[in-house]
Amino acid sequence: MPRHHKKDTAPGGSQRQLRVGETIRHAIAEILSHGNVHDADLEGHIITVPEVRMSADLKLATIYVMPLGGRDTEIVIGALERNKKFLRGEISRRVNLKFAPDIRFRVDDRFDEAERIEKLLRTSAVQRDLAPDSQDSEE
Repeated sequence: MPRHHKKDTAPGGSQRQLRVGETIRHAIAEILSHGNVHDADLEGHIITVPEVRMSADLKLATIYVMPLGGRDTEIVIGALERNKKFLRGEISRRVNLKFAPDIRFRVDDRFDEAERIEKLLRTSAVQRDLAPDSQDSEE
């Protein structure tokens, strides 16, 4: 009987995509933390790299970054894009892959989204619905 491989449907991709993404995340975080990129727009910024998402074929790495304090995000993204060739070369030296993936940078806006949800949860309408004396909680 032929074996059929189920297409991976895990959020974030296959185990290999996740593993390669995490390896690249560590490499890019180390490069940025050591100040290896010489660009005036990056000086004075501490940049966190919360996630790297790999395409299914591992040829594209989307690197999510957030400058500390969330300031100057567009300036930082622009500087990283300008230095993409250098960064890709550094990643390929540190990460053992057959081909160095193309890289692109995106602002990690999950913190903004979490703050928006937190504000919604504090609104009077939601607080009223969550109150312990509501009828649904007695069941």
